[in-house]
Amino acid sequence: MEGILFPHGVPEGRESLSAYRSRGGYEALGKALQASPKELIKIVSDAGLRGRGGAGFPTGKKWQFTREAPEQPRYLIVNGGEDEPGSKKDRVLLENLPHLVLEGAILGAYAIGATKIYLYINAQYDAATQSINDAIAEAKNAGYLGKNILGRGFDLDIEVTAAPHNYVAGEDTAVIEVIEGKKAWPRQKPPFPVTVGLFGKPTLVNNVETLANVAPIALRGADWYGKFGTTESSGTMIFSLNDDVNRPGVYELPFGTPLRYLIEECGGGMKNGKKIKAIMPAAPSSAFLPADKIDTPLDPNSMRDAGSALGCGVVRLIPKGTCIVEEVLKISEFFTAESCGQCPACRMETSTLTMMLKKVQAGQGGQPILEQFGKILAFNKGKGFCSLIGMPGPPIESALKLFPADFAAHLTTGNCPEN
Repeated sequence: MEGILFPHGVPEGRESLSAYRSRGGYEALGKALQASPKELIKIVSDAGLRGRGGAGFPTGKKWQFTREAPEQPRYLIVNGGEDEPGSKKDRVLLENLPHLVLEGAILGAYAIGATKIYLYINAQYDAATQSINDAIAEAKNAGYLGKNILGRGFDLDIEVTAAPHNYVAGEDTAVIEVIEGKKAWPRQKPPFPVTVGLFGKPTLVNNVETLANVAPIALRGADWYGKFGTTESSGTMIFSLNDDVNRPGVYELPFGTPLRYLIEECGGGMKNGKKIKAIMPAAPSSAFLPADKIDTPLDPNSMRDAGSALGCGVVRLIPKGTCIVEEVLKISEFFTAESCGQCPACRMETSTLTMMLKKVQAGQGGQPILEQFGKILAFNKGKGFCSLIGMPGPPIESALKLFPADFAAHLTTGNCPEN
């Protein structure tokens, strides 16, 4: 299938500045600087681009809010923290297509009137960091960064910051805290970063993949972008497949592509010929889907109607023969470990859920313990500074609904069900 970010498939090796310019690179920047920030924001809004970091907020609207904030200076943060287990999309973009990401960031900065960009990159991504640093040097030498960009009176500085290797460090306000030299602790909201962000100033935080879409949109227009995807969800998305399939990797597909196509045509099907028991379209925080939902279209509305979500595109497949109780316990333990501990409700909820699942695993508690999960999740809903407090809920509640026999086997025998 044709892609926007990978029109010829995932590139092998880093794309140089000359190679990027040979396919229209930085033409969008030149075009945008001839127009106004308002026009650029309108094109991005009309294209229907939404954030690819998981929340799916309309990008143009986020840009507009930041642009309209009265305080100066304004900042743009490129969020490449990417600590979602199994996610590889941002790393691949930064390593292989650094100028595509960089041009999108420069365009975003121009749109909101920012004076500085912060590139926030996972500290473990050595190759990605080197790639983007090389691209910055090339862009500066070519006049795409620095003072009086392309002679249009637009000045822009840029700085690379290492992102800590922990889950909440990728949350927008935790990113801001890290850049300010503090702990990776999310802030209470409101106020939101678009009005009070980095150093107390208006700040736009966009995911790497989100910004990689900007230059193609600005160059070719909203109508061209709308030819990809569905009426409600325009464009494409990068999906990460891991060792569950024969061909793990990242795949860019138009929204609306059937999940089956990603798994079978792109991923080559389940490894070792195994059958699918359950699907997590946005591991580890999405609800499980049963195997018969494999033809669900890959777009936010369809996934929501099916009972799950797309998140940032990490698709996990659970093979038959796997105990779902064991799987949700691993997920719960992950969120317990990754909770920053700042919010008492989150700290207590995640540890309590893990403790309860361990009891179920050991065959303790009977049916009454299963009835307590929903009550605990409902009681603490929305009480944390970030969304982590709500993340264990969808996998646990969907597991209880879809695979009651696995829980019954543990509660009866203290062991996994026979498969």
